[in-house]
Amino acid sequence: MNLIEYPDREILAMKVANRLAGELKKCLLVHEFASFAVPGGTTPGPVFDMLSGTDLDWGRVHVMLTDERWVPEEDARSNGALVRSRLLTGHAAAAQFLPFYQPGLEAEEGAAAVAPGLETQLPLSLLVLGMGDDMHTASLFPGAPGVAAAMAAGAPNLCVVRPEDQEIARVTLPAHVLRGAMSTHLIIFGDAKRAALERAETLPPEEAPVATVLNNAEVHWAA
Repeated sequence: MNLIEYPDREILAMKVANRLAGELKKCLLVHEFASFAVPGGTTPGPVFDMLSGTDLDWGRVHVMLTDERWVPEEDARSNGALVRSRLLTGHAAAAQFLPFYQPGLEAEEGAAAVAPGLETQLPLSLLVLGMGDDMHTASLFPGAPGVAAAMAAGAPNLCVVRPEDQEIARVTLPAHVLRGAMSTHLIIFGDAKRAALERAETLPPEEAPVATVLNNAEVHWAA
């Protein structure tokens, strides 16, 4: 794990956006396309705002989510809607988006339908993650129903997790897909998450799912 500290969140957003843009450009020099997995939530929004204005060959970038609530994009809780409004604008509107939600299907059916098609995108060229205070990343919540299967080596490329404290099912990229990314960036803010990160380094992935990616991650932190 390589931990980088920034004096404030605005500088973090600028520096990380520049770093991601550089890695995408480098990938596109040697590959037909770049597969780019990103989280929802509010943390990456400023990074997306800056990255979307970068002039690169976005038409060869395939954007997907790290995880999604099983709701249509018209729902305010949709990660897909956030990515469309914050990242897939400006120059980045030319990117190809690979949504997970499948209208008319339950989460298990939809995940089974989407998972085989993700194989052509692997290994991920570039992965951006966030982390919760409970040390979850993507939708790999400690102890949640479905997480053990998603942490298994032979997990399908898209897994269903049903956290007991949430009404909506989630789908998530499994641990082996996250761990296999060519480049991984974890963005966290605040002292509580810094403490959680340090704790995760001492725990197995079953207790701290974010630990599954820390060996290969560049961690970006600001208070």
